[in-house]
Amino acid sequence: MNEQIRAREVRLVGPEGEQVGIVPLERALQLAADVDLDLVEVAPMARPPVCKLMDFGKFKYESALKAREARRNQQQTVIKEMKLRPKIDPHDYETKKGHVVRFLKAGDKVKVTIMFRGREQSRPELGYRLLRRLESEISELGYVEAAPKQDGRNMIMVLAPHRATKAAAVAATASRGGAPRERAEGSATPEAGETAAAGETGAVADNSGE
Repeated sequence: MNEQIRAREVRLVGPEGEQVGIVPLERALQLAADVDLDLVEVAPMARPPVCKLMDFGKFKYESALKAREARRNQQQTVIKEMKLRPKIDPHDYETKKGHVVRFLKAGDKVKVTIMFRGREQSRPELGYRLLRRLESEISELGYVEAAPKQDGRNMIMVLAPHRATKAAAVAATASRGGAPRERAEGSATPEAGETAAAGETGAVADNSGE
């Protein structure tokens, strides 16, 4: 900026974006001083480098405002958790599926966990069929980001919202003037994930369906 520029000549752009042309550095500095603006190098790798006449202090202030607004409108992905049992009651299944749908519509990912107990561990196909059923019934809103896999006594699948679903959630949040999410994707511990799910689903999150 200004005297820090080392090029002998620059391609000068006026304060309104007009092309002035290639001028000696001294001439560009004089033009900047005449209109009480700064000479700022905006494309240093060009030959000659491109410089623009601007109020650099105002430019930095407006850039900071735009960055702050972008952060305010940004909606970070949160991973919710929904727990099911392989022999879940049909009513409980529909209730929990409704929560999964709500999470996806909000732009969140959902970690679906099938919990096996006792002899159920010898029937993993029950959990697999249940997860595949859920996948097919929410396919308009989301997709399987992580396929079902066995993890000890549990079987886990991760659902993520489609791009259009995510965009709709961001737009809805912006229209309500909502604040950005505080928890970024993957930052929650498993315990925190369970708490988040329970907080959203109330008693349903603890209902095993037996």
